[in-house]
Amino acid sequence: VVQSYSLDVSAPLLRTQGYVDGRWISAASVFPVLDPATGQEIARVSDCGPAEAKQAVDAAYKAFHSWKQYTAKERSVLLRKWFELMTLHKDELAQLITFECGKPMCESLGEISYSASFLEWFSEEARRVYGDIVPSPAKDRKLLLLKQPVGVASIITPWNFPSAMITRKVGAALAAGCTVVVKPAEDTPLSALALAELAEQAGIPAGVVNVVPCSRESTPSVGQVLCTDPLVAKISFTGSTATGKVLLKMAADTVKKVSMELGGHAPFIVFDSADLDKAVGGAMASKFRNSGQTCVCSNRFLVQSAVYDRFVEKLGRAMDAELRLGHGSEPNTTQGPLINTRAAEKVLHQISDAVSRGAKVVKGGKRLDGSFMEPTLLTDVTADMLCTKEETFGPLVPVIR
Repeated sequence: VVQSYSLDVSAPLLRTQGYVDGRWISAASVFPVLDPATGQEIARVSDCGPAEAKQAVDAAYKAFHSWKQYTAKERSVLLRKWFELMTLHKDELAQLITFECGKPMCESLGEISYSASFLEWFSEEARRVYGDIVPSPAKDRKLLLLKQPVGVASIITPWNFPSAMITRKVGAALAAGCTVVVKPAEDTPLSALALAELAEQAGIPAGVVNVVPCSRESTPSVGQVLCTDPLVAKISFTGSTATGKVLLKMAADTVKKVSMELGGHAPFIVFDSADLDKAVGGAMASKFRNSGQTCVCSNRFLVQSAVYDRFVEKLGRAMDAELRLGHGSEPNTTQGPLINTRAAEKVLHQISDAVSRGAKVVKGGKRLDGSFMEPTLLTDVTADMLCTKEETFGPLVPVIR
């Protein structure tokens, strides 16, 4: 884990400036992007502030008036070109994810395929923005429904799927005729900027796609512009429930359309009648993808008493056999680091709280170098423990009898 790993800083898709109105722009300051596996600096990225965010919104609003006039087929062709470029550069894009997010390369490559599929899908759906003729209560009238783009969309995305969460939102917006301003997570701006580079190569017009990377310190002021500017018509956000509540409040004054995909607390339930081998296989896939850092990872494992001990034993054996910690660029790695040290501290805090209330550590339980966390299996977990109340976002399996 403490070896030196390096990303090719001369790679053509490694962009470090903001992207506004078809131009790469610098900001007054920069912020570092770190490899979460080593803590080493990968790059320094422009720290965009409210001025750059406003510039991006204005550019998107100006571009909207011409972009919405493109035919469905014209938008479809450009999205298809973007998809094809993503597919062509999948290895470089996956490497960016592995170095800034920590995912094993096999997961990063899977994300790029998933990410590109949204552009492929919406390139086809762009041609099918049909309206409707609706029966009228009056004999001499017909109701004609037309679908029209709403305008500028603010796209605020998380770090755990730094490519797919962007294409899923932006692909839909562009297909409908909207323009976008993307604010990527501060931990993973490089994937967003690489997508902007490929969008430009695909021929998507200036101002249609804008990306404003910013540091943790600048995020509140940038977010305020993206959620309160009257030229923004729509906000799409994936992230924590606490942040979602703040954005909803800011959007309310100008009555913006919003899409919120917020925190989860998914249960994994094993009944006495379950096929335990299949249950363990499902638990492994559900819990340890991206080291437990997805919004659909199971958080609480509820197991009926008659199969509780056998399930725990089989799951422990599977964890020993299948999970390998390491840098994501190593071919045998299945578990990379958590995104940063704060994330590791949160998991450790949940483990400490559970143990103090009577839980037992069967596997793991320790924090390793940097933001690495041992995959951890807890038994004798009760509903008063933090891990059963808060989303974990890490490789912790609390099993409740």
